[in-house]
Parts: sequence; structure tokens; C-alpha cells
Amino acid sequence: MRILLLGYGKMGKTIERIALERGHSIVGKIDIQNRSEMDALKPADVDVAIEFSAPEAAYHNITYCLKKGWPIVSGTTGWLEHRSEIENLCLEQNGAFFYASNYSIGVNLFFRLNRQLARLMNGQGYQKSMTEIHHIHKLDAPSGTAITLAEGIAAEMEDVHGWKLAPNDEDGYIQITSERTGEVPGTHIVRYESEVDTIEISHTAHNRAGFALGAVVSAEWLPGRTGVFGMNDLLKNLD
Repeated sequence: MRILLLGYGKMGKTIERIALERGHSIVGKIDIQNRSEMDALKPADVDVAIEFSAPEAAYHNITYCLKKGWPIVSGTTGWLEHRSEIENLCLEQNGAFFYASNYSIGVNLFFRLNRQLARLMNGQGYQKSMTEIHHIHKLDAPSGTAITLAEGIAAEMEDVHGWKLAPNDEDGYIQITSERTGEVPGTHIVRYESEVDTIEISHTAHNRAGFALGAVVSAEWLPGRTGVFGMNDLLKNLD
């Protein structure tokens, strides 16, 4: 499979290594310095694009690929105010767009555990909060994974309407504390607190390989399909 990489930072390099190990070829490695090289690629040159760039570049990259007819897998966060536009464009172009805030299989199991715990905690009177810790190079806060976790809780709990970045004590919102330190790949802690006890669930990534493998597996799955997809669609087909 011929893969176009959009974004060639640490994540892009890890994706490249795993893709090559799995027998794929890389037809382009596009970053801010060589953006013009993407224009030289013909529609038939690319089987699928994998996009892990910067928030300010993601919307343009995804739009470009959809108009070019390339299926695209995106993991960039911080641009989701444009998500409905992208999804509408995908449907208009009869294209294929796969988005996840986190491609780790373990994290996606954690998403399911998070919603199950939220159902159990509904109406129990606990204060809800979350902490996410990432490397100093991560530009957006809170992380896309933290937002997905918060949205999962809000979908299951009657007294939760959404999230706010801490410090914020507004009723009905989960406080998310974002920390940026060192080279931490990603840690997420969901916390329920009362006067008598604290319940926590957490996920800690040890490196980027789990995220990259999930992105490559998604890219292997996407070609030949049309529509808007996410990790639930992939995991359902892998069950």
C-alpha cells in the first residue's frame, strides 16, 4: 500500500517505521518545509494518507486529500471546530475520512471502560474531574483524548453537561487539568471524589508505538470504503 505521510514529526517517523515493517511504501513525507511537494503527486500515486500534523494545518491537509480523492486517516487534534465541514465535504466527494482522537487500541478500550464506569456512578453524588499529562511539544489543551473521555461521561451522566479547562468550578462540568512536562507520551486519569473515598481509572502510554500501529491498521482498513469512520467502526470489524 502506498502511504502519504502528512506531518513528519516524532509521530510521523514512528508511523513510517511501522508502515515499512508491515510491507507498505511511503510515497511522500510532507511537512511545513516541503508542502509544495504534495502538489506534484497525482491521484493514482497515493492509496491512503495518514495525517498527524499541526492543528493549524490539519483542516487544509484533510480538505486537500478529500478533493484529490485520497482516503485519509487523521489523528491531529485542536481543529475540531471544523469537523462538521470536513465530514460534509467527505460525503459530497464520496470520499473516505477516518478520525480518532487516539489510535491506541488500549485507549479505545479505556474509552469503553470510562463510559461503563460513568453509568455506574450516575446519581451517586461524586465530584468528577480529569487530569491529562503530555509532552511539552503538544500544542492543544486539553488533549483530544481527554475531550473524548469527557464527552463519554457527559453522554452517560444526567448531571454532566460538558467539560471546562481547570481551574473552573462551574456546576455540571468536568474540570480537566492539563499538564505539559518532559517527553510524556500521554497519561489520562478520570477521578470521582466524595468525602469518604476516591475512585480513579487511568491509562498511561509508555511510547508512541501503540498510537502509530493503530493509525497504520486504520489506514490498511480504510481504502475501498466511503464515508466517515472512527475507531468504533474499526474495532467492530476486528472483533
